[in-house]
Amino acid sequence: MSPAPFPYKLVATDLDGTLLRGDDTVSERTREALVAATAAGAAHIIVTGRAVPWTRSVLDDLGYKGIAVCGQGAQLYDAGAHRLLTSVTLDRQLAGLALSKLEAEVGPLALAASRDGVDGDVLFGPGYKVQEGLPAVYLADTAEVWTAPLNKLYIQHPELGDDALVKVARETVGSLVDIVMAGPGIVEILPLGLTKATGLSLAARRLGVKAAETIAFGDMPNDIPMFGWAAHGVAMANAHAELKAVADEVTTSNEEDGIAVVLERLLGAA
Repeated sequence: MSPAPFPYKLVATDLDGTLLRGDDTVSERTREALVAATAAGAAHIIVTGRAVPWTRSVLDDLGYKGIAVCGQGAQLYDAGAHRLLTSVTLDRQLAGLALSKLEAEVGPLALAASRDGVDGDVLFGPGYKVQEGLPAVYLADTAEVWTAPLNKLYIQHPELGDDALVKVARETVGSLVDIVMAGPGIVEILPLGLTKATGLSLAARRLGVKAAETIAFGDMPNDIPMFGWAAHGVAMANAHAELKAVADEVTTSNEEDGIAVVLERLLGAA
């Protein structure tokens, strides 16, 4: 009796906390598992909250040439051609209104913003703590944030933790914009209705793949819509509790080759 074929045509992986280890590298074991999955007929697509400028070097290091979903679904990026295929921008007037309403509720927020485009800068203002190792441009006057098209805003509060900030932001301005937590210290303001599932569904359509043929891996609440879209959602052991609650299974951590553990099992059955 011949083995069953590999059960998925698309393997969607988040980057930080999922595909990447803490030092921003991908283990050889995970690389080999992804190569084996693609050899078995599945496409691999990276779906990340990072905008293209913060993703490009990682994709180049991986030798990744396909479509990547970046900026929480805002950008479809052709990594082989180094060009944007689609891009959704944040309504700056609406975002400014949401920000002012939120600050009226919780007090001043530290602010950063991701400018649109393949080479768009990430700008950050006073008090905002940028993730170590990621390039960003300091602005003493955050009014400059609003002078060019944006994909998203990042907000931090001097006292509220991430979960608490997300909760109050959704309660206060959730009818104007979407609020997501993408990682520790990374709370984002996005266009209403934009999620990783939005971008992934567009990318899958280009590849001729359906949701029912997709397995997705992630670690944070911003991966919840992607899990809702895909046939099978796998949370890492290091994942946020909200994602684990909706996952179809939980694998080992990003430091322990959690993606490879699942793919090897599926490939062994194939």
